[in-house]
Amino acid sequence: MSTPVDLQSRLVPKLWTVLQEGYSWDRFRQDLFAGLIVGIVALPLSLAFAIASGVKPEQGLYTAIIGGFLISVLGGSRCQIGGPTGAFIVIVYGVVQEFGYEGLAVATLLAGVLLIAMGVAKLGAVVKFVPYPVTVGFTSGIALIIATSQVREFLGLQMESVPGDFIPKIEAYATHISTWNPYAVAVGLASLLIVVSMPRLTRRVPGPIVALLATTAAVQLLSLPVETIGGRFGEVPNMLPTPSIPKFDLALVRDVSPAALSIALLAAIESLLSAVVADGMAGTHHRSNMELVAQGVANLASPIFGGIPATGAIARTATNIRNGGRTPIAGIVHSVTLLLILLFLGRWAALVPIPALAGILLVVSYNMSEWRVFRHLFRSPRSDVAVLLITFFLTVLVDLTVALEVGIVLAAFLFMRRMAMLAQVGYATEMLREEEDGTARDPNAIATRSVPEGVAVFEIYGPFFFGAASKFKDALAQIQRPPKVLILRMREVHGVDATALRALQDVLEKARKDGTQVVLSGAPKSTLNLLDRSGLLNELDARNICRDIDDALARSRQIVGAD
Repeated sequence: MSTPVDLQSRLVPKLWTVLQEGYSWDRFRQDLFAGLIVGIVALPLSLAFAIASGVKPEQGLYTAIIGGFLISVLGGSRCQIGGPTGAFIVIVYGVVQEFGYEGLAVATLLAGVLLIAMGVAKLGAVVKFVPYPVTVGFTSGIALIIATSQVREFLGLQMESVPGDFIPKIEAYATHISTWNPYAVAVGLASLLIVVSMPRLTRRVPGPIVALLATTAAVQLLSLPVETIGGRFGEVPNMLPTPSIPKFDLALVRDVSPAALSIALLAAIESLLSAVVADGMAGTHHRSNMELVAQGVANLASPIFGGIPATGAIARTATNIRNGGRTPIAGIVHSVTLLLILLFLGRWAALVPIPALAGILLVVSYNMSEWRVFRHLFRSPRSDVAVLLITFFLTVLVDLTVALEVGIVLAAFLFMRRMAMLAQVGYATEMLREEEDGTARDPNAIATRSVPEGVAVFEIYGPFFFGAASKFKDALAQIQRPPKVLILRMREVHGVDATALRALQDVLEKARKDGTQVVLSGAPKSTLNLLDRSGLLNELDARNICRDIDDALARSRQIVGAD
């Protein structure tokens, strides 16, 4: 019989499960309404994310239509809404600036392959274990970069281009600050205030679309001297582009591979985080591996239709659930809604003022920053704070790819250090440091036993891996002269790695040279099986493998000839 974990790891789309359960007309009406609302919300966001990423505005729509549709059809979450997100802006902008859209398309395709491989390999659960300080660090860093990238648009600065790096970008803004446009500031500020205020008035009407319509109407009716999408990019197409597979060049593949890895990791992390949020809001359970496969397929298809990377969008997913969406049908409706807008209203998108989109993105970056969580993490252990700050500053000042890699490696090292600290090795014969109340609570404590002369007792607590092996060797070095019997008490050792096995091998070899007999005490069955497979038990007298400390001491007395 399948367990809940098995069911969640199955590579079966949730849409298939929903249809098997039975899909009612009432359910469709709720999903239809939610999908329409989310589609309207996604319109300005898709345009804004594309422009901020350094590509054409319609490419954001292509991503939401194609990528969002496939994520809903194939995904492992009932309520996930897919499309372009703010998290990708940093990576996409950097790749486009260095390699052009062709480079981005190749990187996105590679990321799609990686995501599918991760899902098929059932790594969905592993991705969830990216340390929280790393996630908050790079998310907050991305939010700051998004906010600073919108300064030119929000202020209407007269600049031909904006540097990609953070410090040069700030210096360029300072140089051109005198060229600011008060009309652009007014439009951007109006857009920002509308987005912030609308949830207080009603959650039924999306703030971003109200801001978009209101500012566009004001700019056109009042003929304000503000840059629009049409003014910068020309007309917006009113149809999907013809599918086209990007040209692969081995040199280009090599150059964009780091970015592809970052896109894959970021898509996996954000989509699964969004799925977890959706589960909490809707009381559902997602299939993480199927979700990764769906993200992979979406990122394979998106660049073929001229799109950019896609993933699960937390804010749009939450909007979907709050408006009644409970099945992937809502996500499909969202994509169809955007397609209809593109086909019938796409040409009107050219009238949208760019400062209005900048105001929307400033709100997005503020919500994305999680500054309260960032501040709260300063109460964590100093090592976690260090990981948080290093990841944050590397994201802002160096590169998101480097930040992710360094942050995860640092967190892994800190984890190993903490595990090594948990693993304790004590020379019990000479260092009976157990507290009296602890001894009373533990009837098996060595302090309550009589250890014969010529017998040394070592106790190992916790996972015995390479981080604890050096402790073990240091503790053994305390023995002044070789004992007749060395008892290794391993009652709390439930894991042993290759380095620890080698340390044990060294102990057995030295004991053989010194004429010392080694006795194992209380090792769990799993540990004994591991020692047996490694061949170490073959080097011990079978009588020296004892069930507990009392048997080990009794065996020691036999060896030393004590009564």
